[in-house]
Amino acid sequence: MELLIKGSTELNKMFMALQRTASGLRHDFGEVENLQQSLRGARDFVQKASARIEESILSDLLLVRPSAGLLTPNVSHDGDGRDEFVLSLSGAANFVRGNPHFAISLALRSGDETKIALVYSPIDERLYYAEAERGAYIFSAYHSARMKVSNLSEPSELTVAYNTTDSRKTIGDVRRTGCPALDLAWVAAGKFDAFVSDPLDYAEIAAGDLLVREAGGRIEMGADLIATNGKVEL
Repeated sequence: MELLIKGSTELNKMFMALQRTASGLRHDFGEVENLQQSLRGARDFVQKASARIEESILSDLLLVRPSAGLLTPNVSHDGDGRDEFVLSLSGAANFVRGNPHFAISLALRSGDETKIALVYSPIDERLYYAEAERGAYIFSAYHSARMKVSNLSEPSELTVAYNTTDSRKTIGDVRRTGCPALDLAWVAAGKFDAFVSDPLDYAEIAAGDLLVREAGGRIEMGADLIATNGKVEL
């Protein structure tokens, strides 16, 4: 097959599956914008759209690894116990309100380790991706560039994304985007210096975890999820 992006054939097959799914998702997004007078109706529509994502991409992914399982926030399919695709629509609340800041997060895990990670923003068609021990990249308009975390450490210079419900003390220039998968991708790309979040469904962060680490950052999943460029103390 002709490779679309720098990386393995499996990575490219996963990206093609994402692109096919994203095409339908862009159509759904246009429909959601027409439902804004009824927030409840928009939520119901997005829930159905999310289910269609899982159905449409599963058949494509099984061509990549036929015996793999599938984990999403709503569905779990058992596979061979070794390989597993982890999939999530991150930023669904933004989608509901006609806000284009959402993404599909997709990871391939083998033997309890994430091997391939993709975070794809369907509206601007921007892809953040990584393979274990091969670095992290950003791809847009057929141009691929390597990603590296920022090197800032002074609190006054930082831009930090938060996804928290408490009134904890914040530092730096605060961002609350509502899309954890893209928050993690932006830490990897140096757009954010750190991301702090309440605990999240693993399906939403599996891909972002590898992106951050392959871009030279650190991520800790304890009482809170904290991803940084490795120089920020939080």
